[in-house]
Amino acid sequence: MPNSATRLPTDLRYRQGGWLFLGTLLVFFLSSLLLYGIYAASRQGDPQTAVALPASFLLSTGLLIGISGLVHFSTRAVRRSRRFTTAALLLISAIVAVAFMMIQYESMLELLRGPAMQGGTGKGVAGMVVVLAFLHALHVAGGVVSLCIVGIRAALGKYDHERYWPVDFAAHYWHFLDLVWLCMLATFIVTTGGFELSL
Repeated sequence: MPNSATRLPTDLRYRQGGWLFLGTLLVFFLSSLLLYGIYAASRQGDPQTAVALPASFLLSTGLLIGISGLVHFSTRAVRRSRRFTTAALLLISAIVAVAFMMIQYESMLELLRGPAMQGGTGKGVAGMVVVLAFLHALHVAGGVVSLCIVGIRAALGKYDHERYWPVDFAAHYWHFLDLVWLCMLATFIVTTGGFELSL
């Protein structure tokens, strides 16, 4: 019993540290979006800022929402002590996250090669969209590493129905990235030319 009594404060510290980390990231992304919004608003009415967003942003958004669903189901699996299901869901999430990053990379290249980057004030708006998307993708890359680590530890039986905070945190982190990207995308749509969808 003394062993379980010493674990609780450690778990609480990890939990508090996790929420503090997410809070810090929230402030970072909100301030970045605010700065972008102020800049884009100052360029409103300038036809050069009507940058067309890559349609692949929509596909990557769908993948990100799918990852959130997978990690959510992994938290349900770990609470039932289904370690291999938990591990499989987490590792599949990591693979889908890599696909997300590849699509985002192509989307950013498309923006950088587009007409907005050839000069004028549109260059600033398109450039800031790419920078914000890149910052988000960097946090996704960190999430891929954590999904792999937590997935491997789940397969090794490190978590069960009583101790599963790392799996829960992975889910919270992905839901957070999901929400941040949806806010970014909504801001991009409002401040640029939106999507040019060819039917």
